[in-house]
Amino acid sequence: MQLTAGMDGAGGPPAPPPAAPRRSHGRHAADSSVLARRTRAQTRVRWELLRNLIRKDIKVKYKGSTLGFAWSLANPLLLLVVYTFVFQVVFRSGVPRFGIYFLSGLLVWNAFSGSVSAACGSVVGNANLVKKVRFPLPVLPLSAVGFAAVHFVLQLLVLFALILALGYPLVGPQLLLLIPAGAVALLFTVAMAMLVSAVSVRFKDTPHLVEVALMGWIWLNPLVYAFGMIRDQLGEYTWVYLLNPMAAVVCTFQRAIYVDYSTVRADGTTLQILADPGYAFYLRHLGIAALMSLALLGFGIWVFRKLQADFAEDL
Repeated sequence: MQLTAGMDGAGGPPAPPPAAPRRSHGRHAADSSVLARRTRAQTRVRWELLRNLIRKDIKVKYKGSTLGFAWSLANPLLLLVVYTFVFQVVFRSGVPRFGIYFLSGLLVWNAFSGSVSAACGSVVGNANLVKKVRFPLPVLPLSAVGFAAVHFVLQLLVLFALILALGYPLVGPQLLLLIPAGAVALLFTVAMAMLVSAVSVRFKDTPHLVEVALMGWIWLNPLVYAFGMIRDQLGEYTWVYLLNPMAAVVCTFQRAIYVDYSTVRADGTTLQILADPGYAFYLRHLGIAALMSLALLGFGIWVFRKLQADFAEDL
């Protein structure tokens, strides 16, 4: 009776508690949706900024030029003439169709070295922009990589057209090796670009050091000599040579484009030109190069993020 009176005095049974958890869950879902949309919008902004920077670099480079993109072929063609004379006429390396063998590796090396060299000055060269405008700074070294990548693709298409015009065999399943080799080259190039672009802001001698290193690094790739010469000299330690990610990339590009695995010298001995006649050898070493590139990329991003807070002061 007292309980009934108490309930009547309270105006009936108490109301159920509000569904706070349900509203909290709905608010959390709404916040997640807003965050996801904001992330997608920021990603689109980054890609648009990167694309615009690459387009600007291309326009600036060839603005007012009569030949335009044709000038980008001048460097590899000049090197082709010089190295063909030195290593085919003077020293007689014995590599048949040396021009195709040389260019099949040189183009990807030039894309890498050009990207790294340009990345050294990508932040320093945009000092005013870095100081006055807030934007994702990694797009600066990435634009240098993108600019070199555009030229590389166009130069590679020209090389393909030249090979077909000369009647040299090109079409085949080996061309599929260009996909993993290109991916590893891009990964390693981005890693190096991120690292040197940040270090160059703090240490002003970095661009000069990189320039000297690239001059020596080119000879650690089988561009002007057959891979068999390396195997003859190193023997069972040839794998050490292939720890250089760009050596693995260059060897794979040559396997994809150049099809003469070996040749017979004038003295009757056999010269091994390519690293291996199959595909598994290249995929295995590309896998090792990819792991090394991922580790370097992680380190490069960490260094970039650590130093970018002081970019405005260092500049």
